[in-house]
Amino acid sequence: MSTPKTTSKITVRRKPVSEINVVPYLDVMLVLLVVFMITAPMLVQGVKVELPDADAKPIVLPKDQEMIIVSIDEKGTFYLNVGGDPKKPKSKIQIADIVSKIVKAKPNTMVLVEGDERVPYGVVVAMMAELQGAGVPNVGLITENSPARR
Repeated sequence: MSTPKTTSKITVRRKPVSEINVVPYLDVMLVLLVVFMITAPMLVQGVKVELPDADAKPIVLPKDQEMIIVSIDEKGTFYLNVGGDPKKPKSKIQIADIVSKIVKAKPNTMVLVEGDERVPYGVVVAMMAELQGAGVPNVGLITENSPARR
């Protein structure tokens, strides 16, 4: 006697997954983070200037403090690092006019001069005098820490 074979059909219905897989998004985010971390130090704006050494304490500025930086390279060429192209040379008069307008609109704006250590002292002083003549009450100098303080 043989027993009849019984086959049972059990169908299992799967519900669709309603969650988003975030692992690929995290991978992309981490790759972008690494790319930005590598490229960020290379994005230094301005002109290459060798600053003179000085034994001075660094100035701590509030985060909302606006600064205008006037750069003077080794050839005595002037550059203004505020908006626009910081690598485009400008004359002392152009810089004084632009800085004067900014300082009149925002009196708390700090104006700093970064002069290359190889530029004659008189060129830096002439730029500072031009800025003071344009209505800037205080002009600061940017220097490097002396080797003893590093």
